[in-house]
Amino acid sequence: MDKEENILGREKIGKLILKFSVPCIVSLLVNSLYNMVDQIFIGWGVGYLGNGATNIVFPIVMISLAFSLMIGDGSSAYLSLKLGEKQKKDAAVGVGNGTLMTTIVSAVLCIFTLIFLPQLLNIFGCTDALRPYAMGYGRIIAMGIPFMMIGTSLNSVIRADGSPKYSMVSMVSGAVINTILDPILIFVFKMGVEGAAIATIFAQFITFVMNVVYIRKFKSTKLNKNCFKFKGQVSRKILTLGISSFITQMSFVCVVTIQNNLFAKYGAMSKYGPEIPITVLGIVMKINQILNSMIIGVTTGAQPIFGYNYGARKFDRVKETLKRVLGISLAISITAFILFQTIPDKLIAIFGSGDELYMEFACKAFRTFLLLCICNGIQIPSGIFFQAIGKSSRSAVLSLSRQILFLIPSMFIFSNLYGVEGILYAGPVADLIAFILAVSFLIYEVKNLSKNSDKHDAIIDDTSTDNQLANHTIITVSREYGSGGRYVGRLIADILGIKLYDKDFTKMLSEKTGYAEGFIESNEEKRKSSDTFNSGYYGGLNNTDELFIKESELMKKVVKKDSCVIIGRCADFILRDRKDVIKIFIYSSLEDKIKRATKFYGVEKSKAEKEVRKINKERANHYKYYTEREWGNPENYDICINSDLLGVEKSAQLICDIIKEKEKENLKMA
Repeated sequence: MDKEENILGREKIGKLILKFSVPCIVSLLVNSLYNMVDQIFIGWGVGYLGNGATNIVFPIVMISLAFSLMIGDGSSAYLSLKLGEKQKKDAAVGVGNGTLMTTIVSAVLCIFTLIFLPQLLNIFGCTDALRPYAMGYGRIIAMGIPFMMIGTSLNSVIRADGSPKYSMVSMVSGAVINTILDPILIFVFKMGVEGAAIATIFAQFITFVMNVVYIRKFKSTKLNKNCFKFKGQVSRKILTLGISSFITQMSFVCVVTIQNNLFAKYGAMSKYGPEIPITVLGIVMKINQILNSMIIGVTTGAQPIFGYNYGARKFDRVKETLKRVLGISLAISITAFILFQTIPDKLIAIFGSGDELYMEFACKAFRTFLLLCICNGIQIPSGIFFQAIGKSSRSAVLSLSRQILFLIPSMFIFSNLYGVEGILYAGPVADLIAFILAVSFLIYEVKNLSKNSDKHDAIIDDTSTDNQLANHTIITVSREYGSGGRYVGRLIADILGIKLYDKDFTKMLSEKTGYAEGFIESNEEKRKSSDTFNSGYYGGLNNTDELFIKESELMKKVVKKDSCVIIGRCADFILRDRKDVIKIFIYSSLEDKIKRATKFYGVEKSKAEKEVRKINKERANHYKYYTEREWGNPENYDICINSDLLGVEKSAQLICDIIKEKEKENLKMA
């Protein structure tokens, strides 16, 4: 194992968390502060109506960000996967197509927003008092959408190219420019919200230019104009890889949109009016985002520590890392709770002054809406923890539960009962339910963490090696679950006297990566629908993607030595460029698969059909995800055989006869 892999398994946990978390925290904080700078200066230079207008326009910014992150994070994951497969040209095409898509989408969003800005503002809860400010700010922000989207998208790709410092510098440079220009344009040139918007798009332009310049400096691959020609298959793959980022951002857009509209409705019935609640809660949520950014940064930095040690079955280190992460996160959330409860007036004053009603509602919003912000110290790390160890279903539920499942319904219910203040009550209710769910998942996982630690012993593929083939030959065997394909592969290796790579390959991969054999067996050749939500939280790869890359590298290395049979693992795709590969697919009827599942695999008869369908669907999803091909399509294989027809033994013999006959023909032609 290389040095970086070793350090994750032996270095002090505290030192590792510090090393990996600080860059994440800095970048996320810069992002959060970037969104707040305009509001601070607008609050002092224009007043709270100006801040309310920026909160109305904010969903437009978030929608643009959702698309740019979907394409950017998808492109960065595609780049990493293709580099892992040693396909540098394909990696370059992915970057080029991602940049092209971002450019086109950003142009469309820019034009659409400029044309339909009044209608969009109505959708996002704009009131008559906020409209002139929102129109002035929104028009200029819309003009900067292409700069923001392309710059943000390239940020993710630059990180994946191995230049996180450059990515951070370009982002920080934009934030600094924005901070400098805001007071000049607002106070010196008296340009109001328009001045803040100009400062923002100029800052975005700086980041955009720096990141576009980097395209020529790519370290991992070289881009040329052919890379920027649209390829539908590549673009679809990029969007699939980045869809998790899109859903996460759009869930926030939904929350803000519903929240603004409810405040517009119920605020008008209260003494506060609609503008004060819309303005205040927008500020409160952005301040809370600073807390969340720090927690996300700490936990995201710990992701590789969780993933490596979980895979290596060093469960004590997993528990210690989780304990430290939760401790740090709780310390942050407790500190925030104290500030929100004791000095809310001082916090809101950072964003300018307001009348008595404004200050009254602000204090109420901090103390009520963020009453249980301490729960964030558990709920947020839990989602990222389950993501890191490959439990995508739980990660997806925890990531979306607070916003979509709990907060939105709570806002509707409590606003109907208690009016404008009911929307504030929805915050702690959602936090509490999400906290209970996260704790339940964590307790269950920690209790079962070591349950199967000794369950998977190494199984060596004991086959004869009296090679009967004259030429170097690689045979890949893909198979339906329950078709007997694994046994067919073993028989082929025995008959031909060549090496079999199946369980033994898992052992070799475990030694290379540090991931335990049980972890590898649980994650290779399987992809659930919920894995869509399990992409890297910070523009990186999840454990399954990393595993596929390492598996590809090892496979290409072992096949150079001797003739062999490889079972599954997308081997037909990974080795597609070799001319000495014979690709086989074994299938059978559903009835036959059910019989084998009950007889040989110990599956209960009542559950056999469901299990067969589930595993084969997961294999098909896995194959489609990494190869962009249809699993079982005859066009992908040289031999497809129904094991029902002859039985597994005769099927294996028939395949061997075909291989030997083909070899004889090749020798004659030679």
